[in-house]
Amino acid sequence: MEFTDRLLEQFLALAEERHFGRAAERLAMSQPPLSQAMQRLERGLGVRLLDRGPGGVRLTPAGAVFAVEAQRLLDARAAAVERVRRVARGLEGDVRVGYVSILSHRHLPRLLRAAADELPGLRVHLRQDATAALVEMVRSGTLDLAFVRDPSPVPDGLAVHDFAVERIVAALSHEHRLAGAEAIALADLRDDDFVLPSAATLPGLAAQGRLACQEAGFTPRCRAEADDLSGLLGYVAAGLCVGLLPEDLRDLAVPGIVFVPLRDTSPHLRTTVGAVHRPDADAAVHSLLALLTRHGRG
Repeated sequence: MEFTDRLLEQFLALAEERHFGRAAERLAMSQPPLSQAMQRLERGLGVRLLDRGPGGVRLTPAGAVFAVEAQRLLDARAAAVERVRRVARGLEGDVRVGYVSILSHRHLPRLLRAAADELPGLRVHLRQDATAALVEMVRSGTLDLAFVRDPSPVPDGLAVHDFAVERIVAALSHEHRLAGAEAIALADLRDDDFVLPSAATLPGLAAQGRLACQEAGFTPRCRAEADDLSGLLGYVAAGLCVGLLPEDLRDLAVPGIVFVPLRDTSPHLRTTVGAVHRPDADAAVHSLLALLTRHGRG
């Protein structure tokens, strides 16, 4: 038989009141329908739940057990309904998030902290990869959201939520001749060897650095390319190259590296951090995007 919420509530009211009249009054119904409902329940279960007497009713051993299980059923159903509603509102569920390594030290921890504080029902599953691979995974549905740097243009059918803009600064070895300067011109580095971001994995940052150098009147002399943050910083720390990197990396305090501001005003010396997602993304994705709006620039 089907245990409807109403039937279970009727039985529990009777189990607590131990009297059909009082239980019926509590349930805002008359006594005969309540008595009939309990008879149907017992027939459906094939056991006697109640001992009826002139002074009221008492639970049989089977009735006492059923009272416990009936309450568990009601609690479980209520919890299931609430969870479904929370998922629909983007307050609970699973979100698959990708990111490029260069964002892992500041923006990603801030988002995870905010999500833990404000959306504790969300479970965020992380994957690190290159920009092009992450964008493709969002397009194919493997990821729900991807945090990348300078994500435009993206394939048709995807949306970008920009949430931070950073300046590009010069990353120099602490032994570099300009390491102690308060600020320098990009042209001051025209005779240096550069480590450049890979165009395959960090296309936006790679293009911006080259264009900024061209505007400053020179083509950067590429000694090495690196496809991730650790490689870029490694070449600079070794004293082999200079680099052009987002200013937020100063927070890493990498030994052997100093970050020097650039006096140039080129628009290519700005880098955008964005979240790529499908326009029809689940509510949980939009909840995270709302967090980015509130916390992404902090």
